[in-house]
Amino acid sequence: MSEAATGEDALVRAVEATLFAAEQPMSAEAISSHLGGADVRDALRQLATHYQGRGIELVERGKRWHFQTAPDLAHLLRREREQVRRLSRAATEVLAIVAYHEPVSRAEIESIRGVQTAKGTLDVLLETGWVRVAGRREVPGRPVVYATTGEFLAHFGLASRRELPGIEELRAAGLLDPVEDALIGAMVEDAREGEPDAEPGAATD
Repeated sequence: MSEAATGEDALVRAVEATLFAAEQPMSAEAISSHLGGADVRDALRQLATHYQGRGIELVERGKRWHFQTAPDLAHLLRREREQVRRLSRAATEVLAIVAYHEPVSRAEIESIRGVQTAKGTLDVLLETGWVRVAGRREVPGRPVVYATTGEFLAHFGLASRRELPGIEELRAAGLLDPVEDALIGAMVEDAREGEPDAEPGAATD
C-alpha cells in the first residue's frame, strides 16, 4: 500500500482491493476481520457511491458485498450466460415456494404445489447454488428444510427477500400464465401475511 495513502483513503483502497480479489461475496464482518478489525462500513458506502453508474458496480446482496456488471450491460455477457441450464416449470415453482416460505420442508413444498416433488427437482436447485439445506424442522422425523442463498439474491438482483415481488407485480410483468396465477398467486399472498426475513431463511440446526 502506498505511503501516501493514509487514514480513511487507505482503508477505502484496502476494502476495494479485498473485494476485487475475493472469490466469493464477503460480509462487512469478514472484510473487517481480513483488514485487522477496521470498521469498514463507511468505506463500503463510499465505494458503492463511487462505482454507481459505472460499468461495474459494488452491490450488497444478502448482507454480502461484491462487484458485478452494471445491469444495463448484462447483454455483453449473454454468450456466457446462454449455457446456464434453463429451469423446468416444476423447478421454477419449487424455487418460488422456497423463496416465499423459507425455511420449508419437502412435504410443505408438496402441500403447496399439490403434487409430489421429484428428488431431482430439488437437486437441480441445490446444484445451481440458489437453494441450500437450512437444517431440520424440530418435529417428529426432523425433516430437512430448505432456504434460498446469497447467490439467489445476487442472480435476481435482490438486496434481501423483502424485495421479492408481490402478486400484482408478477401479473403486471406478464410473468404468470392462467395456470400459474392460481398457484403462485396463493403462494405469494400467503407469504405476504408475514414479512420475509432480510436474510435467506435462518437455519434450524
